[in-house]
Order: sequence, then structure tokens, then C-alpha cells
Amino acid sequence: MICIRDVSFSYFGGEADRWALRDIDLDIKQDEFIAFLGPNGSGKSSLSKLLNGIEWPTEGSITVDELSTTDPADIPSVRRLVQIVFQNPENQQVGVTVGEDISFGLSNIGWPHHDIRNRIRWVLDLVQLNVDEDRLVSQLSGGEKQKLALASVLALSPRYLILDESTSMLDPIARSQFVDTLHAARKEHPFAIIYITHHLVEVLHADRLVLFKEGRIHQIGKPDDILTDEDLLTSCGLELPFDRSLALSLRKAGIPISVSPSIEELRKWL
Repeated sequence: MICIRDVSFSYFGGEADRWALRDIDLDIKQDEFIAFLGPNGSGKSSLSKLLNGIEWPTEGSITVDELSTTDPADIPSVRRLVQIVFQNPENQQVGVTVGEDISFGLSNIGWPHHDIRNRIRWVLDLVQLNVDEDRLVSQLSGGEKQKLALASVLALSPRYLILDESTSMLDPIARSQFVDTLHAARKEHPFAIIYITHHLVEVLHADRLVLFKEGRIHQIGKPDDILTDEDLLTSCGLELPFDRSLALSLRKAGIPISVSPSIEELRKWL
């Protein structure tokens, strides 16, 4: 479990009125799918950097499976447990070929050299990236590069995976495919997801949504509870997917449609 206790953080050493995060308390379970939501500058990405020791809390503490993110002796293990896929996959790709990119991290953690090739093939199948390991990274599409970034971190068997706006550079089709790939991989190799996004359609099936506003946790709840409150979402800079927004409008008009309707149900009532 990731335990966040009384955490505040400032990039400027705690100067007044320049806090990126204030008074954060949160637990994240090993098998949980949790989403961090909110406008730019609300603290989502800042918190993600604290979870694997990229940044340290100015106040408070964070532990990952009882390892401290501020103890130099624990940080290598913390970073093995908590992996991040960033917005731009090219920022974390270091190999010329697909195989080199995945093997780089494996070599750094001392994975048996004779088994690296099998591991590469396994993780490419896991994320459904159907390319040869000798394929040049520069020849991959945007969606394939994002799958490669996912493969490179999943090869390390993290317990917690942070996705920081990882689909924002993809078109809607590629974005949907990436999310499907993520959940298929999670069924084969369970891990927790900490998902940071502005696209609510990608987190409709999360276990919990955490809404951030001005560096603080504004509200925590299940999707079906939070996604029925348009005023709350608007105050946090979020917009409902069209089908959910339409369903809420119909419910306000007295039509007994479900909160999360299927296309068939929408057609029926329209």
C-alpha cells in the first residue's frame, strides 16, 4: 500500500502562497485503479512525482509498502515498485530499437542476461505491440511508441503504475486502444493504476476518483457518485463524456434512464 500522510509540497521550499500540494492524506491499495483528476496546476502531477521519490515532500511522509520515499536506502526499491509512463513516450525511450529500449531497464536491475530476450517477447505480447524487437523506435507510430513505453515499465514488474496524461498525445482511436491494452495487461499481470487524465471516459471504471483543486484533495468517491455532479466536475475543470451528460439531462427531465447508459438505452429514450 502507498500511504500518504499530511503531505505538503512546494517547488520553492515552502514559501507562502506557493504550495503545489497542501495537507494530502490518501492510501492507495496494491490492486486499485485510482484516478487523479483536476485542472492544470491542481497538484496531480506533483503528487505523482512524490510517489516514487522524484521529488520529496516538503512536509509529511509517503511510504510504499512500508519503504520511505525520502530514505536514500529505500529509493531504489521504491522506484522498482512504482513506475511512471509519461505524457510524451519519446521522453523515456532510450534505445534505438524496440528490444534495446525494453532491455535497458532490465539490465539496470540485473535481470539474467540469458532471459532478457524471452522477457522482451513476453512483454511485447502482454501490451499487444506486434512488432519485431529489431524494429527501429523511430519507425513506430505514436500509439506504438506509447505501448512501447508501457512495455518497458511493465517488464520491470511494478506493483504501482502511474500514467501521467499518457494518452493526451493520441487520437481518440489510439487512446481507446491504449486503455484497452492497459486493462488487458493488468488482467495478465496485476498491478495498481494511478491514472492522471482530463479524459473522464478513460476512468469510468476506476475504483475511486480523486478530484484535486488548488493543490488540495477536493473530493474522493466512486465514479457513479462523482460523475452525477456536473457542478462539482465543472468546479474542478472537468467535462463529462457526452453520453453521461446527455443521460443527466434526460434524468433531470424526469426520464428514468441509468446514470451510465449503453448506446441502446440512449437510443430507446431518445
